Amino acid sequence: MTDATDARSPLLNVSSLNVDYPMKGFRAKPFRALTSVAIHIGEGETLGLVGESGSGKTTLGRAVLGLAPVSAGTITFNGQDISHASRKQRQKLGRDLQVVFQDPYTSLNPAMEVGDILAEPLGIQGIGPRESRARVAELLDQVNLPSDAIHRQPREFSGGQRQRVAIARALALSPKLIVCDEPVSALDLTTQATVLDLFLQIQRDTGVSYLFVSHDLDVVRHISHRVAVMYRGEIVEQGDADQVTGRPRHPYTQKLLLASPVPDPDRQQKRREDRKRLAAQKAQDADATVAG
Repeated sequence: MTDATDARSPLLNVSSLNVDYPMKGFRAKPFRALTSVAIHIGEGETLGLVGESGSGKTTLGRAVLGLAPVSAGTITFNGQDISHASRKQRQKLGRDLQVVFQDPYTSLNPAMEVGDILAEPLGIQGIGPRESRARVAELLDQVNLPSDAIHRQPREFSGGQRQRVAIARALALSPKLIVCDEPVSALDLTTQATVLDLFLQIQRDTGVSYLFVSHDLDVVRHISHRVAVMYRGEIVEQGDADQVTGRPRHPYTQKLLLASPVPDPDRQQKRREDRKRLAAQKAQDADATVAG
């Protein structure tokens, strides 16, 4: 995807963001999870946030959602500073800011029927039963689930179908931005493709924006307008999706690209050779630095 919306005012703007977690022990220094992070997302735009486990990408998503402590910098959403929003303010934000988590089974209440799961956020926002029932029917249709799903429980569905329920719940209040935290990583490749296409179709239909967190460069290439790459709590590269995922400039992004599997055996063999060459060059540069 390449039709980015950079010309518009950002829906989400993160500037000079630091996140520190307190550590146990007397006089223990806090652990800095994010350092001077800056990103923006326009209306109807997807920013893919990619990095290895522990890079800080999930922490950034949690900071936007108010689930991680902001120690410096600002998070502005829809023109409002939400860096330190209160619980009451966060409840109001629930109409415009939602999340889809990695594991659809643990994020859905197994004791509730799907209809009740989808109606719950509507009730919290004061929407009446009749309007809620109509909205739930719309949501099931939007994510291509049968109407009888309303009376079934999450355990009766496949992983891909459960993720569709989670997406429907996130869409219930017609949000402006959805934080997607590894939403397809627990699914098989065929189901991944189907769910990604669903995300794209929903964006075309509704104009919703996504902060799409993933460790998979191929996934973010498929769904994103722009891509930001995280390494050790910092953004090391950011730009157009085609450029970052196809012609990366930063060595860490190049490493991610080379580590990404491809179905063509010849291309995969070339990637292995390029990865070895990159590692050898890095070791050589390190030796030269020590010698100097």
